[in-house]
Amino acid sequence: MDIRKVKKLIELLEESGIDELEIREGEESVRISRHSKQPAFMQQPMYAQAPAPAAAPVAAAPVAAEAAAPAAAKLNGTVVRSPMVGTFYRASGPTSANFVEVGQSVKKGDILCIVEAMKMMNHIEAETSGVIESILGENGQPVEYDQPLFTIV
Repeated sequence: MDIRKVKKLIELLEESGIDELEIREGEESVRISRHSKQPAFMQQPMYAQAPAPAAAPVAAAPVAAEAAAPAAAKLNGTVVRSPMVGTFYRASGPTSANFVEVGQSVKKGDILCIVEAMKMMNHIEAETSGVIESILGENGQPVEYDQPLFTIV
């Protein structure tokens, strides 16, 4: 690669404010990186974003977020949430009966389900006594941290 091109790339890097630039031309490549005073783990790469294709999809995203918020607000009673990321299981095994069903009475401390995380089976217990109003997790499906799993009234 021509040294004049490299010098020009350095100038572009300094003018633009980006921290790193990598260019490949066939078999040759060059990476120019600006030293930062932040530790390496705190630096975040900057990527050029493609222009939005149209205004309609951008406007649709906030509407979807607003529609999801009221659905979460409609949960009644005590909401039992996943304490971790993992896989939700309603029973202790494929042929075993489910721990709980909708309409079933539970006492504080009763096992409601299992969340498997890193090959560890974690029993999720009822936080309060009451009746299972809804089961929000799907058997064998992934769950996120703080995702609602059950409602108890």
